[in-house]
Amino acid sequence: MKSATRFFVALALICAAPAMAETMREAVLRKAALENGLRPVEESWPEFEPEKAEVGKLLFESELLSLTRNVSCRNCHLDEFGSADGLPLGHGAGGVGKGIERMKSPAGVLSRNALALWGRGGAGFDTFFWDGRVDASSGDVRSQFGNMAPSDDPLVVTVHLPPVEFREMIGESDATEWLRLGEVGAAARVHMEIARRIRETPEIAAPLAVASGLEVGELTYLQIAEAIAAFIRSEFRLRKTKFHRFVFEGETLTERELAGGLLFYGRGQCAVCHTGAYFSDLQFHAIPFAQFGFGFNGFGIDYGRYNFTLDPRDRYAFRTPPLYNVTKTAPYSHSGVEPNLAGAIRAHVDPLAEIDTSRLSALDRAEVYQKIARWSQEPSYAVELSDAEIAELVAFLAALEFDLEPVR
Repeated sequence: MKSATRFFVALALICAAPAMAETMREAVLRKAALENGLRPVEESWPEFEPEKAEVGKLLFESELLSLTRNVSCRNCHLDEFGSADGLPLGHGAGGVGKGIERMKSPAGVLSRNALALWGRGGAGFDTFFWDGRVDASSGDVRSQFGNMAPSDDPLVVTVHLPPVEFREMIGESDATEWLRLGEVGAAARVHMEIARRIRETPEIAAPLAVASGLEVGELTYLQIAEAIAAFIRSEFRLRKTKFHRFVFEGETLTERELAGGLLFYGRGQCAVCHTGAYFSDLQFHAIPFAQFGFGFNGFGIDYGRYNFTLDPRDRYAFRTPPLYNVTKTAPYSHSGVEPNLAGAIRAHVDPLAEIDTSRLSALDRAEVYQKIARWSQEPSYAVELSDAEIAELVAFLAALEFDLEPVR
């Protein structure tokens, strides 16, 4: 009997035995969670070197990693926004302040929403960015570096990319215009400059050299990236959620959380994509969100995964985002177009309820139609959910929250 069939048989038994309903509903939800890959958080914890993680924190918070010295990694990955930045689109180089205040400053505006960092680099978490531009799911690291990847660790490769991105960590000016020329060695020159700065900063260089087993003069950007990766693996390891305690320790969920969980694994079909230890299959799916901002491809268009595979089947597809602390990381979607979680869920199953087509140009409407055509191939296509059911799903997702606290 297939998993989905067993799920609905169990629900039928619930209806036949009201007196046992609550206990049986809990049993069905626990079983569904386990069958869909939920595991104790400790099983996802990656190995890392504490000494590197300690100096990695200094690097993560340093503006020395910005060629124009006006942004750090921490500026866009804040605790109060669930390790994201609370903005529709990332505001990088030159930005001042947090949240809405940062939008008022002369920051470089990015084409996509800043992703949270929870679980990144954990066991089995091997696909990075909205479009999977760093992907080790095949066993080999595929990235913009081609066959010259600086490491066989996909998280270390990932850490090489933000410092060489315009507007993200490089401010636009006459002094940085040379980077637009597409020179093969441009990224390497930026990495070399950052490494030089770090070597000349004793409070960072000395502990980094010790942690790396090198002399200060031997430090390169690779050691910087390894230290930041170690910090991410340490700082952003998954913590136990209420739902983990429900599944593995018998803690009770509220009625709304329980109902939402049954929808999540049942008729809502959320777990078809939001599955496994990270509540993500780390694969690429097309949800026809409205586009906010200029888009990765410009002119309000973002082709997502297609930009890196050039496979027409990948147009409008983005990596399934993990759901830990998702209630804290608004706004939602690759372009941050959805201000609240209920709207983001609605867009998955009823996108035209979220898109006012009367205000779109003919070109924009054509884009929407193409997105919907691609979405029609997804398992969550046109699932009917009431407002009350969406509210129950939101309540369930709140059970995936945790606070940043030391892992012992």
